[in-house]
Amino acid sequence: MVAAGGPLVPTASGLRRTAGFAALFLVATFAGRMTVIEGSSLSLVWPSAGVAVLWFMAQRHERSQWLDAVAFSVITFAVNAMTGASSGLAICFVIANLVQVAVFLRLFKWLCPDLWEAESWGRFNRVQHVWRLLLVAGISTLCGTAVGPTAVWVFTDQWSWTSTAVWLIRNTVSVVLIGAVGLRLGRFFSSYGDVASALRASWGMLRGLAMWRALECAALVTASAAAYIVAFAINHGLPLAFPLLAVTVWAGLRFNTTFVVLHDLAVGTAGILFTLNGHGPFASIESAPARAMVAQVFVGLVTLVGLTLALSRDEREALLRQLTAAEESASAQAGLLTTIVDTMHDGLAVMDAGGRFLLRNPATHRLLGGMSSPTDRIAASEHYGLFHPDGRPLRDDEMPHLRALTGHVVSGVDVVVRNPGVPEGRTLNVTAIPMPSVEDEVIVVLHDVTAERRHRDELAAFAGVVAHDLRNPLTTIEGWVDILAETVEERPGEEGPGSTKDIIARIQRASVRMRNLIQDLLAYTTARDAAIKVDTVCLEDVVRDIVSARADLPAGREGTRTPLFHLGDLPEVRADPALLRQLMDNLISNAVKYTAPGSTPDIAITAAPASPGWIRVEVADRGIGIPPGQHGAIFENFHRAHVKQGYTGSGLGLAICKRIVERHGGEIGVEDNPGGGSRFFFTVPAPG
Repeated sequence: MVAAGGPLVPTASGLRRTAGFAALFLVATFAGRMTVIEGSSLSLVWPSAGVAVLWFMAQRHERSQWLDAVAFSVITFAVNAMTGASSGLAICFVIANLVQVAVFLRLFKWLCPDLWEAESWGRFNRVQHVWRLLLVAGISTLCGTAVGPTAVWVFTDQWSWTSTAVWLIRNTVSVVLIGAVGLRLGRFFSSYGDVASALRASWGMLRGLAMWRALECAALVTASAAAYIVAFAINHGLPLAFPLLAVTVWAGLRFNTTFVVLHDLAVGTAGILFTLNGHGPFASIESAPARAMVAQVFVGLVTLVGLTLALSRDEREALLRQLTAAEESASAQAGLLTTIVDTMHDGLAVMDAGGRFLLRNPATHRLLGGMSSPTDRIAASEHYGLFHPDGRPLRDDEMPHLRALTGHVVSGVDVVVRNPGVPEGRTLNVTAIPMPSVEDEVIVVLHDVTAERRHRDELAAFAGVVAHDLRNPLTTIEGWVDILAETVEERPGEEGPGSTKDIIARIQRASVRMRNLIQDLLAYTTARDAAIKVDTVCLEDVVRDIVSARADLPAGREGTRTPLFHLGDLPEVRADPALLRQLMDNLISNAVKYTAPGSTPDIAITAAPASPGWIRVEVADRGIGIPPGQHGAIFENFHRAHVKQGYTGSGLGLAICKRIVERHGGEIGVEDNPGGGSRFFFTVPAPG
């Protein structure tokens, strides 16, 4: 926040903080100077080190920190000068403390950015904050130590390692203890806006404590006071200092972190005061610096133990709350997912490599005619009454989930279920895919398409009947048109558009198109409905016979040259010979047909093993290719991809191919051929 008068003008809130911390720093500095070792200028305790870092931490977002630095320097110089330090030594103490604060702020900003970047006081609530605070305090006080004791040595000609150690330890402990207290209380008070509101909230929390909790708090305070009085105030000569950590452990394990740091401050202050007045287990140490040093180490140990335990407990409880919330959220999502899966009309099942059901919804049981497995694993095909659409029983090795486990995606395969639960039969469209990112698990989806297939069958049957019945009148029409053409041919003189000859030619071309359409409808009906007789067929013999028949250019495609065929190793397959021939004839015919005028059709026919038990056959060409976005649509009934280019056809050829492949349990598709053209592929069962 910057005042209107300029970036260096302090704000009202900044001035209030400057005044408050200046007064607190003045008291802390006087208190520290009251512990100066006799005959030297070195204080045994220095609480103002902790107050100083809190002062500049509170003002870190103010642009007028120059005023804080001036007030800090004046107070440090004045108090040191008034308590016996020379002017030169007092100036050196000012420099040492400014260096210490500057290094602390720079390191704290780097190591604790979450606390530094907070608007007021950040959340000092993690164990790593304690250890980083200790690290920053140690490094910054080490920098201050390089100036302070050196100045004492220069001005008084007195130096000892104990005096230097006291400076380093006292400032480090002060920064850690008072810094932790300030960070915790600062966050608490800033959350309520003012001190009065914070105190009222604190009183309300105390009154709201459960009776047993209040009693435990009172017991801790009483036990702490009694323990320190026994250890420090009573002269019994027993080393009872470090067992006092028991009350700190009690506080750290059971109470709020803010209460713990206040408890550490209280017992640490009591221990220091008792020691400075010659009481307690540390008072027997003859050297005053060594006595102060040991007492400071004790206070630092108490602080670290209490803070570490309290913050560890807070982090553990926070993690437990997050875990509980995550479990509740996961449980709610799992419940929602279970509800969705259970209410689906489609069957859904998840199975592992051993055929064990990991998940299956009620629709799966219903769609399979109520035939459940006697174990938690999927039963054999015969148990459920599974058949191919042509009536052949579905072999166990053809089960969709087994094919998916081998990495073969089963998409939209029709399976007929016929058992006592569904004696009339039910057609299921089955999709089975490997579970994403999970090995040896598959997802199987069952969709009831009985009504759809029945409707489609009725339409196909109607088309077949109509096509068959139309052949006789069409033959009659073609016969009379031929007679009419011969009659007109004998009457020369009528030529050109609109003439009798032109009209007859148009009728003949329309008749040819009509006959081709009728033949395609009959072929589609045959491919879809006729019973298939699977046998071992030599694919190479079938292809060579078709290639020989296609040696000449197809009628109606002017400028198309004699096709070039490249045949790979074509093995034996298990298929209906007639349907396989029709399939290959359609694919090869398309490859020859859809070639740019003036180009030589270049066609490669290859085959290779696919998944176990299957052969993948490919027919690749260098033709005009498939328009983008139509690679799937070309297998639909009556779809024509190149209408505007003048290529004739009924749009049923590839639909017939798809139906033939599906009736054999395989898959068909098309992809762009690298270098131009298309590559049609399909799978067909292998022998054996």
